[in-house]
Amino acid sequence: QVQLVESGGGLVQAGGSLRLSCAASGRTGSIYVISWFRQAPGKEREFVTAISWSGRTTSYADSVKGRFTISRDNAKNTVYLQMNTLKPEDTAVYYCAARGNGPVLTYRGAYDYWGQGTQVTVSS
Repeated sequence: QVQLVESGGGLVQAGGSLRLSCAASGRTGSIYVISWFRQAPGKEREFVTAISWSGRTTSYADSVKGRFTISRDNAKNTVYLQMNTLKPEDTAVYYCAARGNGPVLTYRGAYDYWGQGTQVTVSS
């Protein structure tokens, strides 16, 4: 089993920045990909970005390209999501998710483990 814990969410004004963290524990050696998804009220959970545990592969949703950056620190078993130039439409609960096989995939059903989520609210 893998446990994922997100942190770093909060309230920020439009144009501001936040950095989210996803700390993994348990059988971290079985992780191949970690992704971030988000879910706004009344909407489906959507893919944001992903990174392979090696760091060699990343993927971004078009809506966040150029503004968000995913990175990982394997020594700390932690993945980070740096979010810059935030917009009100980025408001959502952000979840990290892990899967034990490659490749990097962008659909929710591909992921075996999920965190509890962290709220990000961007005010206009």
